[in-house]
Amino acid sequence: MSAHDFHEEEALGKAYDHRLMRRLLGFLRPHWRQAAASLALVVVSAGLALIGPYLTKVAIDDFIAHKDLSGLANVGLLLIAAMLLQAVVEYGQMSLMQATGQEIMYDIRMQLFRKLQRLPLSYYDRTPVGRLMTRLTNDVDVLNELFTSGVVTIFGDVFTLAGILVVMVAMNWELAIVSFSVMPLIFIVTMIFRVKVRATYRDVRTRLARMNSYLNENLTGMSTVQIMNREARNYGEFLEINAGHRDANMRSITYYAIFFPAIELIGALATGLIIWYGGRQVMWEGLTLGALVAFLQYTTRFFRPIADISEKYNTLQSAMASSERVFDLLDAPEGMVEPAHPHRVERVRGEIRLEHVDFSYKENEPVLRDVSLVVAPGEKVAIVGATGAGKTTIINLLTRFYDVTAGRILVDGIDVREWDAKALRRSIGVVLQDVFLFTGTVEDNLRLGDASISHERIVAAAREVHAHPFIERLPGGYGAEVRERGAGFSVGEKQLLSFARCLAFDPQVLVLDEATSSVDTETELLIQDALRRLMAGRTSVVIAHRLSTIQDVDRIVVLHKGQVRESGTHQQLLAQRGIYHRLYELQYQSQERTGARPSQRVVAE
Repeated sequence: MSAHDFHEEEALGKAYDHRLMRRLLGFLRPHWRQAAASLALVVVSAGLALIGPYLTKVAIDDFIAHKDLSGLANVGLLLIAAMLLQAVVEYGQMSLMQATGQEIMYDIRMQLFRKLQRLPLSYYDRTPVGRLMTRLTNDVDVLNELFTSGVVTIFGDVFTLAGILVVMVAMNWELAIVSFSVMPLIFIVTMIFRVKVRATYRDVRTRLARMNSYLNENLTGMSTVQIMNREARNYGEFLEINAGHRDANMRSITYYAIFFPAIELIGALATGLIIWYGGRQVMWEGLTLGALVAFLQYTTRFFRPIADISEKYNTLQSAMASSERVFDLLDAPEGMVEPAHPHRVERVRGEIRLEHVDFSYKENEPVLRDVSLVVAPGEKVAIVGATGAGKTTIINLLTRFYDVTAGRILVDGIDVREWDAKALRRSIGVVLQDVFLFTGTVEDNLRLGDASISHERIVAAAREVHAHPFIERLPGGYGAEVRERGAGFSVGEKQLLSFARCLAFDPQVLVLDEATSSVDTETELLIQDALRRLMAGRTSVVIAHRLSTIQDVDRIVVLHKGQVRESGTHQQLLAQRGIYHRLYELQYQSQERTGARPSQRVVAE
């Protein structure tokens, strides 16, 4: 993760942004009844919290002073009933708002996941996966805290403060002014706390991001760490990162440990002033003892919400930053413009035509330049060239993972931009060099959730590509568990599974992108045999570095620096003694030096 990524992840932003809050409330709108009920319960709870001190005043002035045990018992029962009712109301409010928060989190995550599925591959080229994971996990959790405990708690605290203020002024405005005389101290302490905690909070999150990044890098590259004997060095580096995270948390804890006792101390100062001034009024100016005790209780309860609101400041600030990042993802342009009337057919013929295609991943850095190519239905065409020549780019454009910069690509005479994307991709079977397997079972990975593909069809496809024997040897056969990213399977086995998966979907157009570049000789021979049957009757585009994999194709196209430079059969291209001839000579000489067996070489007939 780069420094820019750290900055973006840990920026705190404003404590309140009305534009972002308005959009956040949009997630709350479908659940407005639950939110309104929760807010009503908050108001009720705040009102019930005011009853206790007032009942204490009544008990002292009206019953204890007159030794009325019956009336005192009634007040005591009323106080117990009010506290029990407040507990029930708070339970209902908390349960309701927490459930609503979970529903909102569910909605946000589903919107984010749907958005991620619709974003073009170019977005993933420039966006780290770890950052996207943070959007769906940490940032959504922060928003949940805002909805469930942040906003609601702040509303409850505000209602409580307003209620206490009104009651205290109504009871004795002079004593209320004395009680609130410590507010400037509260303001000063709170402002210092906010500034200090903001800095430590950012520091904690920055160090946490670094720790997560370091852990991800080390776990992913653990084989390299061990083979290079870097365990001790990496342990030392992680020790330093972990210590920095601990120390940042300790600084945050220190500020909290100072802030809350400081608020309590100021509250004690207010209590002392009330006792001093209120006691004088009790003795000489007619203030009742019950009113003085009620004032003391109200003052104690007055300072708790102030401390709580100060603590929730960081929650609100962090939620604003998280919401901005979430909305940035939701607002990201999807890139691919869907046609108004997308073209769909049950089965394509398989004609592919590239007409004067230009393409650049980055502006002013062309990858393909004026590429024209025609592949007839059922024809087998190989595309070869040095690394960076643009071979894989053609596949990305054909499947419309990217759109051409200029020119057009047609399938069965229809521009791919006019096709329904799902129908187009369903018609094209792509087998990549880096095979991705999902967690689940072997059969799940071959079917990929398509219920229309029967078990028998899957088994037949596996037999066709020689994957059936090793699948049968697995514990559970086709029901064998596949671990994350296919851990436990060899490269060759994963590629055989990818062939079986492709064949099970029965595409009319077959694309093989370096599909046999990482397998051993025995496995390659098995795959070559399967490919002959797999490509029969299908339009096939084969991309390969190893020229031994393309001897049976109808035509070979040579790309060089993004342009079509040569085209013809293997023998025709060798006879031209051009780029293909040089590639062949280099590969043949390399195989001679490494002692490769004849079956691995391209044999010129």
